[in-house]
Amino acid sequence: MKPVLFTSSYLSQCYSENYAEAQQKFRQHTSELSGHSRYRELIYGETGPYGETLATAVSWQGDIDAPNVLVLQSGTHGVEGFAGSAIQLDIIQTLKEEALPAGVAVLYIHALNPHGFAWLRRVNEDGIDLNRNFIDFSQPLPGNPGYAELSDAILPSSLQDWNQATQVLSDYAEQHGQQALELALSGGQYQFADGLFYGGTRASQSRLNLEQIIADFSLQKRQRVAVIDVHTGLGPFSYGEIICDHPPASTGVRLAKQWYGDSVTEPALGSSTSVPKLGLIDYLWHQLLGENVCFVTLEFGTYSISEMFEVLRQDHFLHRNKLHPCTVDWSARETLQVKQAIRRIFYPGTADWQEMVLLRGRQCVQQALQGLSKP
Repeated sequence: MKPVLFTSSYLSQCYSENYAEAQQKFRQHTSELSGHSRYRELIYGETGPYGETLATAVSWQGDIDAPNVLVLQSGTHGVEGFAGSAIQLDIIQTLKEEALPAGVAVLYIHALNPHGFAWLRRVNEDGIDLNRNFIDFSQPLPGNPGYAELSDAILPSSLQDWNQATQVLSDYAEQHGQQALELALSGGQYQFADGLFYGGTRASQSRLNLEQIIADFSLQKRQRVAVIDVHTGLGPFSYGEIICDHPPASTGVRLAKQWYGDSVTEPALGSSTSVPKLGLIDYLWHQLLGENVCFVTLEFGTYSISEMFEVLRQDHFLHRNKLHPCTVDWSARETLQVKQAIRRIFYPGTADWQEMVLLRGRQCVQQALQGLSKP
């Protein structure tokens, strides 16, 4: 891909101020694709804070029968969709002018969790963290003793107890270690429906939609599929970490390192900023496509993990005991403060951060395309 000067004008073409703008830009740019292309929207029953329709948009670029496919996915964690959407728009614009490698197509999945994107939350309309929702719900739900022990401190009953509750979390980290705290908090839990990193008790609508997308485009029958799922919030500011949750020494890990190089990290081996987690979206792809898929998370760092946990606690406290997100007063001072904070922690929006995200995104996409084009 040829280099492009990331002017302020170009950055504004890629980045959006909200979900509705991102969706409109994605729709517009994909409509301009020439040659083989398909576009569809999967509509949700919920609406956004301004009454906007919520949908996951899907676009195919290239030969529909291509044996190899790059899947570029955004918005799994809702509010993290700003970066993923921008990368998708940048790649669409870049590939308008350049031919795809022979035998390779691109599938864009835009705003997999449109509710979280629109309402500035990591979770969906049911309070489910989509990236903890991919477990076998016919089996007993996994336990998380650490979260259960800390649940009252993670979300105290009142703001008056907030500082004391925060100290409980600090004491836990002091006694058991920071990694133990992160595992307890973010590893995934299925007991506290209003809590953080809640995986749900059934398959979410977004999960069902993704399963349908995989079937509709016959991805299980392709020779090779590379998935890049874009996230934000973990790691050094603006750095894009390639995280691979394939089992150690598996074909998926081998391909990831072959394509993306030595920067690939593995939570299972402790080399990643991410701890091992339950119910990741990765596992659906592993299950359905086996050794034909190489799934990686492209995680862009923002601010400290302690800040992130604090903001998430505030957001869940804000929405706690609400029967529906719309019962939150979107114009209230408290709401504006919390939403401004969560937006910043997952989308800093500074020009240098925006540029680094596009550069790294473009690099990883190019690496994936090159990998897919080789026998």
